[in-house]
Amino acid sequence: MVQRANNEAVARGSEMARNGVQFQKGLSEPQFDDLYGTEEQCRQAVFDWRWPQGFVCPSCGHRGHCALKRRTLYQCNACRRQTSLTAGTIYAASKLPLRIWFRAMYHLTQSKGGISSIELGRRLGVTQTTAWKLKHKLMQVMMERDNSKRLTGRIEMDDAYLGGERSGGKRGRGSPGKTPIVAAVETTPEGKPVRLKLRQVKGFRRKEIKRLACRTIHPGSTVVSDGLSCFRGVADAGCTHQPIRTGSGRKAALTPAFKWVNTALGNIKTALTGTYRAIRQKHVSRYLAEFEYRFNRRYDLAAMMPRLGWAAVRTQPMPYRLLKLADHRA
Repeated sequence: MVQRANNEAVARGSEMARNGVQFQKGLSEPQFDDLYGTEEQCRQAVFDWRWPQGFVCPSCGHRGHCALKRRTLYQCNACRRQTSLTAGTIYAASKLPLRIWFRAMYHLTQSKGGISSIELGRRLGVTQTTAWKLKHKLMQVMMERDNSKRLTGRIEMDDAYLGGERSGGKRGRGSPGKTPIVAAVETTPEGKPVRLKLRQVKGFRRKEIKRLACRTIHPGSTVVSDGLSCFRGVADAGCTHQPIRTGSGRKAALTPAFKWVNTALGNIKTALTGTYRAIRQKHVSRYLAEFEYRFNRRYDLAAMMPRLGWAAVRTQPMPYRLLKLADHRA
């Protein structure tokens, strides 16, 4: 009896120690199939996301319409313009069924470490090239959705590099092939992480950090960073800067003031290495946006899928010729 009581106490203790975010149920595959298993269900979901109050003509704003069944179009009764369900959205001009798009959204939102285009193609039954297009269009939705939202309050900020030469050549900050990025985590007064920003920068220069802070941080916020001189740029953007000299090495990474930004950077580097092995520098911003999007919505994993679908119908089409360009040019 005593042993059983001890075992039950240990079990209760382990349950209390579990992280609620990590152990949430999310959206299971059977639940996904019940909600979006057929093409008709997917079409209805897109209609509801795009026109929650009923059809609205994109040309004149009139609500009266008729559905052309043979061509699956909606025709406005006022101006007679014909509109497809996916025109003007990220799904535009795609020959794939919407259920394939929805399955891709499911994998991107429910996979904590991301999913490569090769693995995504296997699961969807399409080629790697098609899966790559799908993935990057959806990552474009994620990037545009979070682009205008700014951090506020107390913010942890740190610099990092992605990639670089694996063998030979120069080592350290000057190594060729390294992509400089900046991570910033907004925290509560109690020190809990709220939102994450990940941005690729041209270099760790004061003007570059000022430009970044003006776009991503509300003036008046308090930014905590290490002693790197470039971070003085946040003060030029109207923020309060609190530099903490940490030195270098493992001890610096364990500094309590940078707990969450270092945790986020560690998880991102591990996922990028384990999932993708390598990514092209010109597309780094989209991959960062994918991790940022999932982190900022981590408290409701099941809702992440419909939220991405809602944003997708409000994102302009992204043809393949633009996807292939560098992110800032696209």
